[in-house]
Amino acid sequence: MAYQRTVEITMTDQAAASMRLLRGSLWMLAAGFLFALMGALVKLGARDFSFAELAFYRSAFGLLVLLPGIMFGQKRLRTPYWRWHLSRGLLGTTGLFLYFFAISTLPLATAVTLNYTAPLFLTVLSLLTLRVRPNLLLIGGIVLGFIGVVFLLQPTLDSQLLVPALLGLAGGLCSGLAFFSTRELGQRGEPPWRVVFYFSVVSTVVASGWLLWHGMHAPSLASIPALLGIGICATLAQLAMTRAYKDGHVLIVGSLSYSTVAFTSLLGILLWHEWLVSEEWLGLGLIVASGVIATLGSNRSILPKSNNERTAS
Repeated sequence: MAYQRTVEITMTDQAAASMRLLRGSLWMLAAGFLFALMGALVKLGARDFSFAELAFYRSAFGLLVLLPGIMFGQKRLRTPYWRWHLSRGLLGTTGLFLYFFAISTLPLATAVTLNYTAPLFLTVLSLLTLRVRPNLLLIGGIVLGFIGVVFLLQPTLDSQLLVPALLGLAGGLCSGLAFFSTRELGQRGEPPWRVVFYFSVVSTVVASGWLLWHGMHAPSLASIPALLGIGICATLAQLAMTRAYKDGHVLIVGSLSYSTVAFTSLLGILLWHEWLVSEEWLGLGLIVASGVIATLGSNRSILPKSNNERTAS
């Protein structure tokens, strides 16, 4: 009887664990779709607003969402790591500017995929700074990713889209550097909400300064839904991603984060008829595959990992 009860409890625990992993995967797919929808709304908003204006609305909305919880929850904002927060905020803001600029000028799937090279740059930077010996799987993932970048950029080499594509790739580099700062803050015990808060502050201030210098457009009634949608989708995507990493397996969730590329490819085709050429599809697939392989390789190495790297982006 006792043995049978133990078996029943074990099977119940396994079923609960499996259900929790499934929930984590579904939360990550929801986050991927919301991030893709945010990208589509940015592309729609780019008809009436500059990339800096869209970045301002995205950051300001996130700040407004965080403030009530900080004020009523009596969160402690003081931190000894303000230099890391400042560097993370400036790098993340630069990456956000370049990402939104790429979305406004390139096919949606291309812009999003270039931004998703950030984990590759993060991995390279971690290897250089931590001076550890990478395994073959990790090296293969990195090499495969940059081969994918070459294929993805090849159709733009002889066109006016080369500069926007390179700026989009630079945005991925800045995001990777920002993730490195986020990792360092996590290693020092900074809570994710504080990282997100200071990023939102820095991004809002920088975008405000840009708009004061270059000017901004007054939102029309027709444009307000898109602007609100950008902020709402970004916020809900962050929450869904946080829940995904909490419930799911880090490797599965990290791999499913690339579902954003698939969703944006579909949205680009449906909304703007953005059919990519064969080289671009190949490059897109190689970058996604490299991200999954690099995730597996990082898990086998001694690199420190944080579940909140993209949560605080």
